[in-house]
Amino acid sequence: MGAKLSCYPSCGNAPEESVVGSSRRWVKALTGKPWEESLLQGGTFLLPKNPGDKGGGMSPDLHRPSSLKTPLMGKKRPQGLPRSSSTRANSLTGPVVSPQNHKSGGCGGGIELELDLPSSLLMGQKKPLGMPRSSSTRARPVVDPAISQQELVNQQREIDGLETKKVALVHGGGFGAWCWYKTIALLADAGFEVTAVNLTGSGIHSFDTNSITNLPQYIKPLTNFLEKLGDTEKVILVGHDFGGACISYAMEAFPTKIAKSVFLAATMLKNGQSTLETLSQKETTNNLMQQAQIFLYANGKDQTPTAIDFDQSSLQDLIFNRSPMKDISLASVSMRPIPFAPVVEKLMLSDGNYGSVRRFYIETTEDNMIPLPLQQSMCKSDPPEMVFRLKGSDHSPFFSKPQALHKILVEIARIPPKQRLKNHDHNI
Repeated sequence: MGAKLSCYPSCGNAPEESVVGSSRRWVKALTGKPWEESLLQGGTFLLPKNPGDKGGGMSPDLHRPSSLKTPLMGKKRPQGLPRSSSTRANSLTGPVVSPQNHKSGGCGGGIELELDLPSSLLMGQKKPLGMPRSSSTRARPVVDPAISQQELVNQQREIDGLETKKVALVHGGGFGAWCWYKTIALLADAGFEVTAVNLTGSGIHSFDTNSITNLPQYIKPLTNFLEKLGDTEKVILVGHDFGGACISYAMEAFPTKIAKSVFLAATMLKNGQSTLETLSQKETTNNLMQQAQIFLYANGKDQTPTAIDFDQSSLQDLIFNRSPMKDISLASVSMRPIPFAPVVEKLMLSDGNYGSVRRFYIETTEDNMIPLPLQQSMCKSDPPEMVFRLKGSDHSPFFSKPQALHKILVEIARIPPKQRLKNHDHNI
């Protein structure tokens, strides 16, 4: 539909008729100037005097509310309309202004302009603004519901009587403290004191991964943290992936400072086992992981490997098969090689130290790195106090299921001290 604005003075006679094929040629024919110079000037449309004009030398000014830029006849311009093809007036490269009947003999010169305007503007309606489908605006899946503000308030009230509010997050092989950013925020909002460590040669720790020769050297940042705790202070340790072996070492060395240990899709070893040995069990051999591994030989190919890296093209299928693309992108530029020596080192674990710390395991059902059967095998071999299950989670639940992971961690933290429960599954 269209709207008409008239520049004719009120009179009985109409100007002579003129048919012009295009608005650009029409303007140039009347003014002798390029059409661009004869259009809008400071909100006023200037036209030359026609031969039959009895009035002034120029046509009347068009008030700004009625100009081509805001063709609403004095009404306030709607706010917030995007400059899209569906809402703006046609571009000046097209026939915005079309000459209509131009007849001679009138008492004043002028022309009648027809503007092709969308009906939404003429009716004073606003077009709904479209929002990009980003991770911050899209609805969350039902299996990982968002935590409401009221839930966070309730959590803050309920943690006052906990055995400890301190939580230490230990990343897996190749990761760094950066991978916990969602979990850190959720736990902190709930009132916990959260520490995410960068193990030696990981994350922002500048040490060369190829120079790490044993497990104690690798987990030195974690043991430093535990050493600084007071005699009466305790912490909940959460270990992911190879971080399971790291917290196991810490449980043996600092049993009185650890309230609970949580193995998150992690290696949970028995005395005398190594991580490499556990991951290489014949019945649970992961072909995808073997194909993605790249061994690094800093001391020469005739020597033992010094580190393990992963093929970048395999990361999504192996570790992040259910994670958001923004987190996969973060990991692709942040992951570092895994030191080889700690992976093959066998742990010495005792019932008096390691066995005295309460253990909990969180399974991840869509894990391609440490498949669910292998996780279940470790739990069956040395049962923890309780087993939780994250349905639909890949090997990186802090990316793929951060809300559900948070709820499990809070539930584990709420378990009263010295409470011994029978092992059973909790599906979330």
